[in-house]
Amino acid sequence: MLANASGSSGGIFDVAGKQRDVADLDNQANNPEFWSDQALAQGVLRQKATLERVVKDWQGLQDIVDEVDTLLELADEDAAESAELCAEALAQLPGLERRIDQLEVQRLLGGEGDDNSAILEINSGAGGTDASDWAEMLKRMYMRWAERRGFKVKLTDEQHHDEAGIKHCKLEIDGPYAYGYLKAEIGVHRLVRISPFDAAARRHTAFASVAAYPDIDDDIEVDIRDDDLRIDTYRSSGAGGQHVNTTDSAVRITHLPTGIVVACQNERSQHKNKATAFKVLRSRLYQHELEKRQAEIDLANADKKKIEWGSQIRNYVLNPYRMVKDTRTGLENGNTDRVLDGDLDGFMEAWLAQQAGEAQADDN
Repeated sequence: MLANASGSSGGIFDVAGKQRDVADLDNQANNPEFWSDQALAQGVLRQKATLERVVKDWQGLQDIVDEVDTLLELADEDAAESAELCAEALAQLPGLERRIDQLEVQRLLGGEGDDNSAILEINSGAGGTDASDWAEMLKRMYMRWAERRGFKVKLTDEQHHDEAGIKHCKLEIDGPYAYGYLKAEIGVHRLVRISPFDAAARRHTAFASVAAYPDIDDDIEVDIRDDDLRIDTYRSSGAGGQHVNTTDSAVRITHLPTGIVVACQNERSQHKNKATAFKVLRSRLYQHELEKRQAEIDLANADKKKIEWGSQIRNYVLNPYRMVKDTRTGLENGNTDRVLDGDLDGFMEAWLAQQAGEAQADDN
């Protein structure tokens, strides 16, 4: 018989224990004083939603296991129907395998902040106009990836290149485990293609960098002293109408001790831009503290490397052949159009598995 996928004893996942955790959070939510601290209340509800999603996924797996077990038991008892029942049981196995793969990925997303939404930054690098165009292609790729997963995406900052593409952009990607997945994308991305900006139709190489930060909850304390900040206001340079371009609505905040700089100019209101910039600053400072505490390589600041040859984590080759290859895991995908349309899960999951394997080897 198949091993039990869950349960309070002997299973690989304690569904009953998680259900008790959900019940405890329900009790907290039913407390008359629950909403006296809104930030804390929202954090509890997010935690409850995450646990409910995990329990539902494991229960779905258990349902398939139970059904297969039942079919095999019936096959043992009824020789006449054995072949048909075994065939029906086998038909369930592909769905079971898919669910196991999904849960394995969730197991890999166990780091601090992995279950949070994410803030994604893209910056053009070496390659001139091609690099700015490449940065815009990456923006679309990640927006399509988010849409495929049903995540919400908000563009909070963007700086256009004079000829084509963008120099920089910032996206808020709202969805479960968005940061856990997107941290696999931190680094330099290299594009090789026939340049649409070269009249001689020569092959060009362009670079852009990607950085990701967890979009942290309001109930997580991040100490930001007013004396440590420099706040500048200036006129927005992008689209947005006459009001945006004639008032000092854009905001830039510099955190002096760390040198972290964040900016926002997409809203008409200076107040809204300032609030968004502070949100991004809190996330970046939180990530900064995580890196110090965990003594890990500064992955989240990979965009501070030179955005040029030799530092890339992934190559996207469109000419003379078509191939996307991750330099860290060695994973390749010849369907470049699908990758650029947001089909990134294979690359993300391969990197997560590699990180988990390296961590396990270090522990041993």
